[in-house]
Amino acid sequence: MKSLLAGIAFLTRIPVGRLVSFDAADVARAAGWFPLIGALLGLVYAGTAWLLRGRLPLAMVAILLVVLDAAITGALHFDGLADAADGFGGGKDRDDVLRIMRDHAIGSYGATALILLVALKATAYAVLLASTNWFYAVALTPALGRWALVLLTGTLPYARSSLSVVSGMKRSATFLGTATAAVLIAATRYPRAWVAAAAVCVVTFCFGYYSRRRIGGITGDVLGANLQLSESAALIAFLWVARP
Repeated sequence: MKSLLAGIAFLTRIPVGRLVSFDAADVARAAGWFPLIGALLGLVYAGTAWLLRGRLPLAMVAILLVVLDAAITGALHFDGLADAADGFGGGKDRDDVLRIMRDHAIGSYGATALILLVALKATAYAVLLASTNWFYAVALTPALGRWALVLLTGTLPYARSSLSVVSGMKRSATFLGTATAAVLIAATRYPRAWVAAAAVCVVTFCFGYYSRRRIGGITGDVLGANLQLSESAALIAFLWVARP
């Protein structure tokens, strides 16, 4: 239970840290629970959409879902996407990329990435909310995005020489996280979710390979960027396979 609460504290702004104290080791051990935490977030988002759907235009509900996601997570992974876009887009070599990623200022690459991400997610949610089985898609997308985190932490080294929570996440978390994601998908009995999971695997493999080639591994910003890319890929997959 402590590791689960540590994972919630790490991935969200929910103040569970007031109940139990955590250290870096607790957070590292929590990695296997990331998909489950994503599913809990997904249920919050889907429940919110259920309450608002039919009372507000679907486009507005979709935008509010993106806002809710940013609020609950502290925009943590939005920031990771912006930093990674600036680093990979503007960096000339490995050290330059890592240096730019540490800079909290948002450049043109990061701003463009954020704008495109918000537009894509809001549009995808708006279309999904008008379809059948939208609840499963909205609920599973955050779980698949956080599954992508453990896929990278279990297969690629940490790119920086400094210590990090990320470097302490073990390969066993990848197996637990994958098993959790599979159980969640199977529990919904929603076949299209397997297609979304496959899309997440493809995006994660490609982005992980690119990151390994450019900087020798992963960073927290790379993980955040991959989560956002994976969630976007999952949403596109839900829409793609839903078309007749």
